[in-house]
Amino acid sequence: MNIDKHVPGSIIWVDLMSSDAEKARAFYSGLFGWNIAVGGPESGHYGIASLDGKMAAGVGPLPPGAQFPSAWSVYFASDNVDTTVAKVTEQGGKVMVPPMDVMEEGRMAVCIDPTGATFGVWQGKNHTGAKVIDEPGAMTWFECATRDAAKARDFYCKVFALEPKKLDTSGGPGPVEYYTLHKGPKTVAGVMQMTQAFPAEIPPHWMAYFAVADADAAAKKITSLGGTVIQPPFDTPYGRISVVKDPTGAVFSIVKLPAKS
Repeated sequence: MNIDKHVPGSIIWVDLMSSDAEKARAFYSGLFGWNIAVGGPESGHYGIASLDGKMAAGVGPLPPGAQFPSAWSVYFASDNVDTTVAKVTEQGGKVMVPPMDVMEEGRMAVCIDPTGATFGVWQGKNHTGAKVIDEPGAMTWFECATRDAAKARDFYCKVFALEPKKLDTSGGPGPVEYYTLHKGPKTVAGVMQMTQAFPAEIPPHWMAYFAVADADAAAKKITSLGGTVIQPPFDTPYGRISVVKDPTGAVFSIVKLPAKS
């Protein structure tokens, strides 16, 4: 699906900050067919990944001295980052990177929700977000896994003016507390309660999902490209999903979406 304009409060961009950006670029180009254009030193050598000429995601190196591992991040759209950040603090969140201009591309901030999950906020100028979603190789779903789903749900709904719905998960691999967040007719993201199945050392986090044409074939390709399959492909009412890790340690999910009726 081609996208011309994103709705404020929706997730419009994902990017990877990697401990080995060159290795990551080779991996994702091989997996998704991305063409990644790397910027110069003024951009921190940030790369824009395109799928058939349409912007799909970002891939860049971790900042020097970074105290966190390779990871994918999600960015919510905002008409005014400064106003959004004020709401974040009002609702018990923390600001990790205060609002800052990114050349002429936009204005951004990085925040942490009250349960510990990190997310970004983006006010677009030249860069208005991904131009392709819900297609093989493009972002398609976003999920906050947290040990207090109700608190996270309320936080995101208040900050971004979203409406929550409790999801019936009885048809999945196991019942779990799960909420979907909505902006009008658009389903923005999910919030999932982390169960005892999650090791204690895994912190609350946002998971980015990328669409693939065949989850089983993609999982095999991930292994051949040096990645790791953490959870082999399994069926859900929302598609066939696998949780995987790239060669630099960043975790993400792939999903073969159900056929459109």
